[in-house]
Amino acid sequence: MSQAEASPSFVRLAGHPVRWRLLRELSHSDRRVRELVERLGQPQNLLSYHLSKLRAAELVVARRSSYDGRDTYYHLDLEQCAGLLADAGAALHPGLRLDPVAPPAPAAVRRRVLFLCTGNSARSPMAAALLSHRGGGVVDVASAGSRPKPVHPNAVRVLRGYGITLSPEPTHLDTVRDRHFDAVISLCDRVREVCPEFPGHPETIHWSVPDPALEGDTDPETYPAFERTAAELDGRARFLLHHLATLADTERKR
Repeated sequence: MSQAEASPSFVRLAGHPVRWRLLRELSHSDRRVRELVERLGQPQNLLSYHLSKLRAAELVVARRSSYDGRDTYYHLDLEQCAGLLADAGAALHPGLRLDPVAPPAPAAVRRRVLFLCTGNSARSPMAAALLSHRGGGVVDVASAGSRPKPVHPNAVRVLRGYGITLSPEPTHLDTVRDRHFDAVISLCDRVREVCPEFPGHPETIHWSVPDPALEGDTDPETYPAFERTAAELDGRARFLLHHLATLADTERKR
C-alpha cells in the first residue's frame, strides 16, 4: 500500500472503540487511570495499552500528580487533535480541509466559570483572565485558592504580553463557595482533593497543570515556565468556550 493510500494516523488511532471512548472522556477533563477504569468499565491493563498508543502519537500527555506522586493524570492535547483531524479531512478530499475553529457566538445567557488552584497566585488567575479575554460577552469568570498568596509577578508579566492586566489581589476559596457557577475547574491536583460542593451542582472539570512557580523562573527578564503555562491555558480556554456554548445550546433546546 502506498503512503497516499494509507489511512491517516488520526483515523487509525480514533477508529478503535476503546481509544475513541478514551479520547471522548479526556476531551472533557484530565483523568487518572482509576477514574478511566470506572468510567469506561474496562480493565486497567487494557486502558494502559491504548493510552500508550495515544501517547506515542502525542495526542495524550501523562503528568505525575503534584498531590500524590503515585498517581498520573492524562491530558488530551486538543490542538494536536485538531491538526490531525485537518490532515485526515484533506487526505480524503481537498474540500474537506478543516479551517481553524472560530470563536463561538455570544450566548443569550452568560456562563459562570470558577477556576481554582491552591495559591490563586498563578494558574487560576491566569486561566480566568485568559478565558475572560477570549470569551468577551460569553462568560463571567472568577478564580480563587484554598491557600491564597500574592499573585506571582511573572504571571503578571506574561499576561501583559496578551494585552491583559492581571489583578494582584488573591481570593480565598471560602469567599466564593456559596456562589452559583456553571462550571468549576480545578487546575492543581491538590485543590481538587479539597474542592467543596457548590450550590446547584455545577459541572466539575480538572486541568492538571504544573505550578510554574516551582520551575525556578526567577530571572525578571525570562520566565519560560510561565509562558508555557499561559500558552497551555490559553489553548484550553479556546476549546472550553465551545464546550460552554454547547451547554447553552442544549439548555435552550430543552
